Amino acid sequence: MIYYLIYKLGAFVALHLPLKIAYRFAIFLSDIHYLFADKDRANVMANLKAIFPDKSLPEIRSIRRKVFRNFAKYLVDFFRFSLLDEENIKTVIPIVNKNHLDESLAKGKGVITLTAHIGNWELGGVALALLGYSIGAVALPHRHKSVDNFFNYQRERKGEIVIPFGRAARQCLNLLHENKIIALAGDRAFNEIGILTNFFNLPTYLPEGPAAFSLKTGAAIVPGFIIRKPDDTFNLVFEKPIEFNPSGDKEKDTIQLLLKCKALIEDYIRRYPEQWFMFRKFWAEAKPKDYTDSII
Repeated sequence: MIYYLIYKLGAFVALHLPLKIAYRFAIFLSDIHYLFADKDRANVMANLKAIFPDKSLPEIRSIRRKVFRNFAKYLVDFFRFSLLDEENIKTVIPIVNKNHLDESLAKGKGVITLTAHIGNWELGGVALALLGYSIGAVALPHRHKSVDNFFNYQRERKGEIVIPFGRAARQCLNLLHENKIIALAGDRAFNEIGILTNFFNLPTYLPEGPAAFSLKTGAAIVPGFIIRKPDDTFNLVFEKPIEFNPSGDKEKDTIQLLLKCKALIEDYIRRYPEQWFMFRKFWAEAKPKDYTDSII
């Protein structure tokens, strides 16, 4: 219950303050949290060091601080979903290369939007729903039911379809067969259910869902990322559909298509590391204790 009350309080504050002041207040709270979140700081440090082995420790620390502050802004945006409508979405979130999405949908086999835990992926799904697209997103349930209900309400109130993680396969296939969009994050496999591969040259599990669904249904994989700009507006960017010619060998094709997805996600994380919100230890090799830590 305490987590639910914290989130409800956060939503109340975010909704009743002007956006810029809400951001400042969230950053203030984030900076306090940063001082005491030893495990989160260590995990983010280790992850960033794995991605940028040649960067200096001060550079890594600077990026890490921005990760925490940008995540605070991400939460403010999430809490303010009720204020969004089609008109302000068009003003605040210009869509780059929307033709890639529309042309893929025109083929009638549905679309898989490949994304990651970067920028504000939640906002991307809601934005598309408000613009009239039928889109479903797979959501991992929160361990507290009340919090889970609150988060799903935030997503569904603007028309996004929430796909529970435990029933994702069947619902995703149904949506694709109905020529709808499913949004899948390709940068984290839960419970080590996925394919073991190198991510930034270190072994980890990545989800096979985007590749597997595409091969099974013929749906195009259209990468899409919503990135925060310095003025706190966003760009929702769609890349060209990932090109792939299946060989007929299901296992081999799944791996090869996953590698194409992986390379694109790596590129975005490398370009916007301060917006990659991964507070868990991502690689077994990227152990927090291996790196000198500091809150400076």
